[in-house]
Amino acid sequence: MAKVKKTSNEGFIEIEDKSRYLNENYPFQNVPGLSEKRRCIHCDEIINVRDYKVYRDKRGNEFIVCPNSPECEGSVIDWIRC
Repeated sequence: MAKVKKTSNEGFIEIEDKSRYLNENYPFQNVPGLSEKRRCIHCDEIINVRDYKVYRDKRGNEFIVCPNSPECEGSVIDWIRC
């Protein structure tokens, strides 16, 4: 499990090793590299994968979300190749 620096029970958490976290938690096949770009269909912005954020909900579930979060409600499922 990747090291996580907990900042609160709920909210955004800081990931120390983003590559490892992504490899261990990406919900689909073909994990993108940190240097790749994707388009978030929620905010229609081109994002750098390395800039992703992780959000932890009240139940402790963690979600890989758009770097433009919280303004953008997109998560990794909303990222498409550009």
